Amino acid sequence: MKKSILLFLLISSTYLYSQTDDYNTKKGFAANGYDVVAYFKNEASEGNKKNIFEYDGVKYKFVSKENLNTFKTSPEKYIPEYGGYCAYAVALKNSKVSINPESFQITDGKLYLFYNAWGTNTLELWQKEDESLLIQKANKNWEKIKFKK
Repeated sequence: MKKSILLFLLISSTYLYSQTDDYNTKKGFAANGYDVVAYFKNEASEGNKKNIFEYDGVKYKFVSKENLNTFKTSPEKYIPEYGGYCAYAVALKNSKVSINPESFQITDGKLYLFYNAWGTNTLELWQKEDESLLIQKANKNWEKIKFKK
């Protein structure tokens, strides 16, 4: 009986720890290779291959060593919300949609990325609606879909 319980606990804990958030890593990097620190300077800048850092199993590129070092000191501050998927799609469609890395917004110290292609700019739609309500919806939906690949 004790062996069965130990085996169950081992399997359960392995399963729980093996689940990690799904990150949008198009082009092999978070934010399609754009510098997540630069966004906080109101810049959408593609990172440099010389300045790569991996955190939580995800690669990030930075425009400079300074931005890379800034990220290293507190990476959680710079990681895009909702795994780097389109915030609007997470909020309204409960789905993961790729982003245009030049379509972003910083709200309350958090980075939100958006889809912008084929005549649909979800950042503009986001800004026309109640942002706090959209964030609440997205946070709730993300809890349901964050582990789905």
